[in-house]
Amino acid sequence: MFKLLRCRRGSSAVEFAMVLPIFLTIVFGIVVFGSYLAVIHGVQQLAAEAARSSVAGMSESERGSIATSFVTANAGTYPMIDATRLTVNAATSPTNTNVFVVTVNYDASSMFIYALPFVPLPPTHIIRTAVIPYGGF
Repeated sequence: MFKLLRCRRGSSAVEFAMVLPIFLTIVFGIVVFGSYLAVIHGVQQLAAEAARSSVAGMSESERGSIATSFVTANAGTYPMIDATRLTVNAATSPTNTNVFVVTVNYDASSMFIYALPFVPLPPTHIIRTAVIPYGGF
């Protein structure tokens, strides 16, 4: 009986069984929220590059068309972004007429993160804006 109480051969297995769920939860959380942050970064990059490309336009409508075309053409380069869920709004700022604003909206509600039952969920709509001044200053 006393020999059984002093035996330590199974203690590593018990410790492993206690630590493994916590470790896997942390790793899984990093992967899941990392993918969400990758989508946020991709939407921001699309908005910034669309704003930069819109400088080539001579009028507001041409700039808006260039920005929208850029987002449409390049959304496929971001593997976690579904191009059909993107919308673009490009126009001169209402508060400063020397600034052109590109806003990219993404509906992320179809991402796998929203199917998880026990995860605190981030917002489903990602909205990122990029601002670029008109040239000639």
